[in-house]
Amino acid sequence: MDLARFPRRRYTPGWTPLEHLPHLTRYLDGPHIFIKRDDLLGLAAGGNKTRKLEFLVADALRQGADTLITVGAVQSNHCRLTLGAAVKEGMRCRLVLEQRVPNSYDPDAGGNNFLFRLLGVEKTTVVDLGTDLGAAMQAEADELAEGGRKGYVIPGGGSNALGTLGYVSCAMEILGQAFEKGVQFDHLVCASGSGGTHAGLLVGMHATGSTVPITGISVRRPVPEQEGLIGGLAAETRAFLGLPSEPVEGELRIFDDYVGPGYSLPTEEMAEAVRVFARTEGILLDPVYTGKAAAGLLDLIRQGYFEKGEKVLFLHTGGAPGLYPYQDVLLD
Repeated sequence: MDLARFPRRRYTPGWTPLEHLPHLTRYLDGPHIFIKRDDLLGLAAGGNKTRKLEFLVADALRQGADTLITVGAVQSNHCRLTLGAAVKEGMRCRLVLEQRVPNSYDPDAGGNNFLFRLLGVEKTTVVDLGTDLGAAMQAEADELAEGGRKGYVIPGGGSNALGTLGYVSCAMEILGQAFEKGVQFDHLVCASGSGGTHAGLLVGMHATGSTVPITGISVRRPVPEQEGLIGGLAAETRAFLGLPSEPVEGELRIFDDYVGPGYSLPTEEMAEAVRVFARTEGILLDPVYTGKAAAGLLDLIRQGYFEKGEKVLFLHTGGAPGLYPYQDVLLD
């Protein structure tokens, strides 16, 4: 599988760390827990969307775009990183922010919302849940075109076939690190949201012959919807790469038990997981994605889904700036 044929911008020198978590392993008295530190990827405060943007921004530059346009929730890590990439490339950026929780947008909020302003977003448009987001982004592109400028529209989470290559590449990186460390993983666990990370790992692992099962912890949708999203994007990405598009039997392992009352809405289990990672390993999770994914990891270990002595890799997708609006929930 040759990814070198796709233009790519590099925002991170080398590979992100892959570390054993000995204190957390002892605390849970279960499997050996490892972590892939994609919170340490390049651009503004890091996170998994950086890998997707390396391919998407390269395509934007190839097309002569001067402005990146994307969409996300009101505290979107993806929007922060897209804006960071635009700054890095000398481009401008427009954001469409979707209020997935009614009346959740606060123009003076901290966290990522503060960083949007600090990084110099050109324009922010706030829309309600249910808005046609593609049309909203296209309206921004049309407005730019009227002024002689060229926008490049990036889907939510950077999750299309091109962006998903970022995690096809990451799968190859993980296998290379496992080989170097002499570790054979029994499971890989990740947050499952817009789909590019989860689907890319599935495609990349299978294409390189790995049989490591990937467990996705849904942060928004019920299992049937998330399976359709991940399966569809994986098939689209395989076709894009010229690989057989048939799904691998049993490859979709998704749990929706940890979403709680809804996307970005806190749960006690999420808050516990954030505190446990912080206080055992000094690692900061986020309340929307990695906090809920880690809540799933901890609960599944306690249920015996992962057996004592197995080696489990947890993918840290970043998002720590999102902690700050949740202080009253996270501190005990």
